[in-house]
Amino acid sequence: MIPVQGFKGQNVAVLGLGRSGITAARALQAGGATPICWDDGVAGQERAKSEGFTLRDLNKQCAFDGISALITSPGIPHLYPTAHPVIVAAWAAGVPVDNDIGLFFRSFATPEWNNFETQPKVIAVTGSNGKSTTSALIHHILNAAGRPAQLAGNIGIGVLDIEPPLDGDVVVLELSSYQTDLARSLTPDVAILTNLSPDHLDRHAGPGGYFAAKRRLFAEGGPDRAIIGIDEPEGQYLANQLVETLADDRLIRVSSGQKITGMGWSVFARKGFLSEHRKGRQVASIDLRKIAGLPGAHNHQNACAAYAACRTLGLAPRQVEAGLQSYPGLPHRSQMISEINGVRYVNDSKATNVDAAAKALQAFDNIRWICGGLEKEGGLDTLLPFTKSVTKAYVIGREAAQFALQLKGVEVAVCTSMENAVQQAAADAQSGDVVLLAPAAASFDQYDSFEKRGDDFVAQVNAVTG
Repeated sequence: MIPVQGFKGQNVAVLGLGRSGITAARALQAGGATPICWDDGVAGQERAKSEGFTLRDLNKQCAFDGISALITSPGIPHLYPTAHPVIVAAWAAGVPVDNDIGLFFRSFATPEWNNFETQPKVIAVTGSNGKSTTSALIHHILNAAGRPAQLAGNIGIGVLDIEPPLDGDVVVLELSSYQTDLARSLTPDVAILTNLSPDHLDRHAGPGGYFAAKRRLFAEGGPDRAIIGIDEPEGQYLANQLVETLADDRLIRVSSGQKITGMGWSVFARKGFLSEHRKGRQVASIDLRKIAGLPGAHNHQNACAAYAACRTLGLAPRQVEAGLQSYPGLPHRSQMISEINGVRYVNDSKATNVDAAAKALQAFDNIRWICGGLEKEGGLDTLLPFTKSVTKAYVIGREAAQFALQLKGVEVAVCTSMENAVQQAAADAQSGDVVLLAPAAASFDQYDSFEKRGDDFVAQVNAVTG
């Protein structure tokens, strides 16, 4: 655990007692503060009571008397669409509002570092899609090369739950827009933007607010190295802002599909080959086509970002390549479940938006596509150009019929349940087909999380394939 610095002997309020909130309360206590906890749900309140934390209803008048700061969980809106009343009360009382990410960055470095030969590093990864795979891939490559590394944030454990770093350690953080938007301290050594596509627009009042939340990691974080995916205008804009000249190697431009030339530092993938260019010449090349854990162009972009991050830490190209080759993939992200009679079953339940689903559809041919769920803002029109490889769609979700109507030009079966969808797709599939779960929608109409949805897909595949 990382004990929180700067609040010794003070009362600090904690709003929201899920994983990050409870961890923040423990870390505050470990640093000598007194956590004053609240959750609007009974389960959260009981969790705090069971650990002996003080409970106070922060909705009540004068609740912030004697409070030095409010730490809020990322899932609680602090501005849009409407700020939580407790956060509004903190503003009115002049109490600073922060989250566990801010606490982490203010508490990570300690005087013990003065005795280290190599100071610990933090690599922070954000973006719309691919940030989990990129984070896990960096962590895997570092471990495979013998570099001690921890993985935390929006993946793995909470940021304050990691072990205090030792000499030369690397901490890899996956950070969502909810986390970067509010954190009062953001100081990674290496910051990565994988890509940007419309998501969480209600929480950020539109695409501009969403991009601004991601941009804070770079504009306010001031990383020593920035790795930017430039396949979207926002990435091009951000890359342009971060350097003075094209040759400035504090920036590494990353792309999947376009060749990046010039005097700068770039890593790109084309036709399945990763290339690193620096100072006008190619310095490394890796064949990504047969790496089972990284199928498709979107995963090749993740590979480029991970490669770039590891190169900034001094790993040789051959060390990075060995890590890429041994990467097993993440659950629910282009995860190969099984291959029966020439039919592959792939779980990409994490494809919760249109852009992620489009990338999944481009990674395979002859697709039996399981899709549907709680549709996000914007509809499915931008997904239709990528359905050419879809043989048939099998739609799940409470609004399956309405979802199916938008899939113009695609043969559709309205299945509603995962069980029906998998059974029908398996019955229709022929050798060479891929039964792909890539929902293009959130899971909350039928499941508590995309993980639960993916687990159900795996269970139904196992049931039909024996």
